[in-house]
Amino acid sequence: MSNPELIIEPNVPSRAPDLVAQQTAAGWLIAQISPKLAQWLSLGDLEIAGRSLSEFFADVSPGLDYLAEEALKEGQALTGLSVQFMGDESCMLQAEVAPGGLSHDSYQRQAHFFFRRPALGQAREHTPDGQYGLIGASPGMQEVFRKIHLYAETDASVVVTGETGSGKELVAKALHQESARSSRAFVAVNCSAISAELLESELFGHEKGAFTGALKTHKGRFERADQGTIFLDEVGDMPEAAQAKLLRVLEEGRLERVGSENIQEVDVRVVGATNVTLERAVQQGRFRADLYHRLAVLRIHLPPLRQRQDDIPLLVEHFLTLFRRKYNRNIERLTGEAMTLLQAYLWPGNVRELRNVLERVFIETRSEAIGAKAFREWVRERQDFSPGDWGPQSLDGPGAALPLPYPAGSEQLLLSRSQPAALLEAHNRKPHSTRPAQLTPEQIRHAYQSAGGNLTEAARLLGVHRATLYRYLERLKISRSDLSS
Repeated sequence: MSNPELIIEPNVPSRAPDLVAQQTAAGWLIAQISPKLAQWLSLGDLEIAGRSLSEFFADVSPGLDYLAEEALKEGQALTGLSVQFMGDESCMLQAEVAPGGLSHDSYQRQAHFFFRRPALGQAREHTPDGQYGLIGASPGMQEVFRKIHLYAETDASVVVTGETGSGKELVAKALHQESARSSRAFVAVNCSAISAELLESELFGHEKGAFTGALKTHKGRFERADQGTIFLDEVGDMPEAAQAKLLRVLEEGRLERVGSENIQEVDVRVVGATNVTLERAVQQGRFRADLYHRLAVLRIHLPPLRQRQDDIPLLVEHFLTLFRRKYNRNIERLTGEAMTLLQAYLWPGNVRELRNVLERVFIETRSEAIGAKAFREWVRERQDFSPGDWGPQSLDGPGAALPLPYPAGSEQLLLSRSQPAALLEAHNRKPHSTRPAQLTPEQIRHAYQSAGGNLTEAARLLGVHRATLYRYLERLKISRSDLSS
């Protein structure tokens, strides 16, 4: 076996025999990290050895500390893993974790991680419920994953459509990571966040003295993305002059810096994104028809969250895992009432809004489970988007459906009309206890069969985190074949 890319050890040396319990309580320190892994994760020349594991690897799924503890508890290597590192340079790495040598001056074992990238053109390994940082098992998301894998093999331009907060930049990063350009730069530009006067210079660069304030030569984003991928967010808002230059880059692979007569050749894969209809922009004369046809060779549409409500439990589980790592707190799940409330909401801000509200209630919660009452203040704020008294009863009182208005005064309700009965039933029930769930083999078997053999759905039906269900299966020595009988 090759040398490990990452070695971690317990934070507080101890000679106590209960290794796993001691390590879990103490946390982990990074004992060693390979230059290759530091390069993959864009950590630069930071001095990392001796620093807290959670400081550098908070947004990782599954958590590295969890994997280390499992390997030490089993006493053998865990193989066939896929680890998603989140952030500006997010990537999926194939991983193996194994118990290592004893940590310094301690009987506690180290954990050794071995990482590798999939070979170019080889399909990456993923969890059943997510790929590339995108989470979902719905038909709409499976089609997104299919197109990413198919389109990544080409250099053709792609337009990603979808509402605000649906994850368009993650799709662009996935196309880059799966392509032969993955070792080169991924450059993102929000075309609506830069003034029309500066956007052309920002994209294509300028020469010294090209305009007032141009004190030195500036290399544009396209030159920085040479041999890689550029992501043009809100491409429909691009001004006309920049559209003309973008068309030339797409057709000829050439550009001219502002104030220059010299031609620069670039090789860049262009991915555009928009939450407005480009066809309508063309009809209104705001977007060039020839650029539209050259840019929208391939299309990927991200379905809004309200059209894939069955993915909400998967997203909740994913975000809770991230927040447990980030805040070092043990909040395992949402109660059934809380999950029903989230699935009844229509999510105009999509996945971004879901993540933000979950992080908020996670920080505010001091028990193992997050109940419906934790969302009380957020519900009231959603009501304030529209004038007038919508009159939903408090989450403290006897239940009523919560009619939450769309922003901008639309009369459409943010709570689905198909859900009031479920909400009423949920709020009339007694609150879930915050004590750990006590599950019997018969309860687990019934939930598993009701969920059609899907453990994630079975955990949701039982009102527990999927990891909790796995622990019960291990503790009770129940296999999948036992659950099917």
